[in-house]
Amino acid sequence: MKLYNKGYIIAGIVVFIILITFPLWYGKGKSSPPTLSLDTPAIAQLKDKRCIEEKSFMRENHMKLLGTWRDEAVREGNRLYTARDGRVFEKSLSGTCLECHSNKEQFCDRCHNYVGAQPTCWSCHIIPGEVK
Repeated sequence: MKLYNKGYIIAGIVVFIILITFPLWYGKGKSSPPTLSLDTPAIAQLKDKRCIEEKSFMRENHMKLLGTWRDEAVREGNRLYTARDGRVFEKSLSGTCLECHSNKEQFCDRCHNYVGAQPTCWSCHIIPGEVK
């Protein structure tokens, strides 16, 4: 049996293998995850240095939490969040989160740039320190 388009077939297989394995080898050259700077005046003044939820929860779910907050606060008028431990917070990126995490470049941008995320928060919210 003679294979007439052997070059095209082999090239197609090579391209297919590269495309299928791309996600596996693409991340190999990335650096380690960034370390976050929690060195802000607001955090330094806190007696109990903890976020609204546990650190592991916030790392994995802050984007879902902020999306839920937006929907509930803007669309439903529900502006209070009760944490798992019973503490109550205002559902506000500017009024709650950015009170402590005011160093956007050191806190937000480092992780978002590392993972290639482009959050839409700043299309509505003022970047900390931008307007005095």
